Amino acid sequence: MPYPYVLLSAAVSLDGYLDDTGPDRLLLSGPADFDRVDEVRASVDAILIGAGTIRADNPRLLVNSPERRAAREAGGRPAYPLKVTVTASGDLDPDAHFWHTGGEKLVYTTDRGADRAARALGRTADVVSLGPGLDWRALLEHLHDVRGVRRLMVEGGGTVHTQLLQQGLADELQLVLAPLFVGDPAAPRMFGPGAYQGGRLRLTETRRIEDVVLMRYEPTAPGTGPLPTAADHRWLRTACELAALCPPSRTAFSVGAVVVAADGTELARGHSREGGDPLVHAEEAALAKIDPADPRLAGATVYSSLEPCSRRASRPAPCAELILRAGARRVVTAWREPDTFVTAADGTGVLTGAGVDVVELPEYEGRAKAPNAHLLP
Repeated sequence: MPYPYVLLSAAVSLDGYLDDTGPDRLLLSGPADFDRVDEVRASVDAILIGAGTIRADNPRLLVNSPERRAAREAGGRPAYPLKVTVTASGDLDPDAHFWHTGGEKLVYTTDRGADRAARALGRTADVVSLGPGLDWRALLEHLHDVRGVRRLMVEGGGTVHTQLLQQGLADELQLVLAPLFVGDPAAPRMFGPGAYQGGRLRLTETRRIEDVVLMRYEPTAPGTGPLPTAADHRWLRTACELAALCPPSRTAFSVGAVVVAADGTELARGHSREGGDPLVHAEEAALAKIDPADPRLAGATVYSSLEPCSRRASRPAPCAELILRAGARRVVTAWREPDTFVTAADGTGVLTGAGVDVVELPEYEGRAKAPNAHLLP
């Protein structure tokens, strides 16, 4: 199911401590960066923080600029983004600033915490139970499907940042590095211990803002198994963009494909009819650029805008078979192959029958279909 775009935002010291140390905390950012944060807040649909951050910092989480609030309203949005918090216990202070400033408020909690939160807050906020435990995927799905949130800014604390990044649900990390040493061993860190996705994050921007530096990163390592990650979404978008590069055809689909190693390294990309070959398929073109002996293929994910073909007359082996021969054990697609050229095509069945994890992200189907609109009824 589709989730919002999730942006993690934080400031840290040179020794890695989070700007999250209580009402008397040392502020790591300066006025110019606070204004940048205000601009980001104004751009999103919702802001999320953990209940621990409400207790420690008592934040208001406002869009402070009147001009930015007016621009939101002129665009048909409320002056303030939806404010969201997460608590397993339901232990919330009804007198906190969070509840009495800004616009709508929403609490995600557990079955155990729902009654406690509802009693404490009354009509101040909507309370949604996620079941016996906190389920981040269910939370993001609810935000997207029920509350219409497309961009979510997460401002902490460290536990929330850790869980979202470890589960591969963060699309972007905006990290501000301040030229200070905190030195307090009790000060919270932005990320806690645990298992994170492998691979290096991709640096997309660096910017000096007075005496701090903004660094923006995005994850690149594919997910594992049947659950999609933020990086899976990014690579599949790339595959759909490649499909638009295909020379138009009346007798074949336009498809894009990318092969990505487990550490997020792009191994190859391709698209249908690449290089003037009227018969080559996207996955075929991409895999042909990789040494068959490359050990990274065994842990690679193949992203294809269209389900890999299971039968074809133009080549000895269909793309599903080529993927199996290459040794890739995971495929992410946007669109099941229709009966336009091959009746009852089932590349997904061929792959899953051989033990490959196939993840379908139907929210990208429209992008995959766009360069093929002339072939569809």
